[in-house]
Amino acid sequence: MVRTEPSILDLPHDARPDPDELVRAAMAWHFAPETGSPFWLRRAATLDFDPLADVKGYDDLTLFPNVANELRDVPAADLVPRGYGPRPDLVGVFESGGTTGAPKRVVCPADWLEKLVAWSNANLDVHGFPRGADWLGITPSGPHIVGEIFRRSALTHGRHGFTVDLDPRWVKRLIADGRGAQADAYAEHVVDQAAHILRTQPVGVLTVTPPLLERIARRDDLVELVNEKVRAIRWGGTQMDADTAELYRTEIFPGTTLYGHYGSTMILGIAGQRYGTPAGEPCVFDTFSPYITFQVVDPRTRRPVAYGERGQVVMHHVSKALLLPNNLERDTAVRVPAPEGAAGDSAAGIAPVERFDDEVVIEGVY
Repeated sequence: MVRTEPSILDLPHDARPDPDELVRAAMAWHFAPETGSPFWLRRAATLDFDPLADVKGYDDLTLFPNVANELRDVPAADLVPRGYGPRPDLVGVFESGGTTGAPKRVVCPADWLEKLVAWSNANLDVHGFPRGADWLGITPSGPHIVGEIFRRSALTHGRHGFTVDLDPRWVKRLIADGRGAQADAYAEHVVDQAAHILRTQPVGVLTVTPPLLERIARRDDLVELVNEKVRAIRWGGTQMDADTAELYRTEIFPGTTLYGHYGSTMILGIAGQRYGTPAGEPCVFDTFSPYITFQVVDPRTRRPVAYGERGQVVMHHVSKALLLPNNLERDTAVRVPAPEGAAGDSAAGIAPVERFDDEVVIEGVY
């Protein structure tokens, strides 16, 4: 039997492919008529460069226009690479949160999510998350990929996954309409549901957003329950400042591991908190390079800011599942050098811009 080496696009999560080689392989996949998606095969005709000839490596991803806003209306089937065959194994069609207008959509093949979750699980191990624990997730489900990431993380790293659904779009709408009291009541309703699960189940890992963790911390009975049962908290969605994180670590939940992630539907995934960040310092988020990468730039020039300076986050996703480069996100961050061998930047001190695409940015509970 002749053994063939796997394609660079099909390597396991712990392989470290050369970023330039990965980009060239992705160009060959996404712009070949036999394997590319209908969206990119059509879009190629409108580009002022040839992806197959001119995109020679990672740095050339900046040649691409930001097409994220086009994903509000593109038929989902047109986003699936033809190379996955006539009946592709898809996890689902996922949507952005709708913070800056109508939601954008991406399609997630199963092989990508398996790779992402395996990478994330390895990060959880580094941070000391217990294997085989029951998980509780207070996260969006439905069209939001974070719910599926939670479900698969709980299944593969933990044992049982308990969930409380969260509708961030409704909360944002209430806040935008000046109905803050209703938004507050909804958030308390969500926490009430989580409290019942905490009281009745042996939850060892909690996945939660910072605004909802703050509400849990206001209730003495829930603080006692978390300290009694929960060994690790994974937070994400909106951001958590360094002082708050330190307060949780040292005073409110002193025996519990605290770990953050930062992600976007448009990258089909998350970045993970760097292990060993000094106490009191903003956590640094490292990407799943070279598939998911960040660049922290001046939004006017799109050139990188200096390390240690704040800029706007540009996200790239380059994999077999998806090509979405050069997407200017609604967040700012401090630029930090990426780990050795990783492409792009790491990001610290994530914060939303006040306006994006002429829309006011409202974070709400997620």
